[in-house]
Amino acid sequence: MHVKVNQEECIGCGVCSQICPEVFELDEDAGKAKVIRAEGAECAQEAADSCPVGCITVNE
Repeated sequence: MHVKVNQEECIGCGVCSQICPEVFELDEDAGKAKVIRAEGAECAQEAADSCPVGCITVNE
């Protein structure tokens, strides 16, 4: 599984890092989410589904 956050679309709400902290982190300087572990956790898909702007992609 590979995870990516579209930085142009991200609004920095932090939902992804709350749902899946092992994959996502909120970059406070940029005000955007970032991927800290691009492969792995099953919760990444739940985070992508919960993103209010749909800026997270998860590929198998």
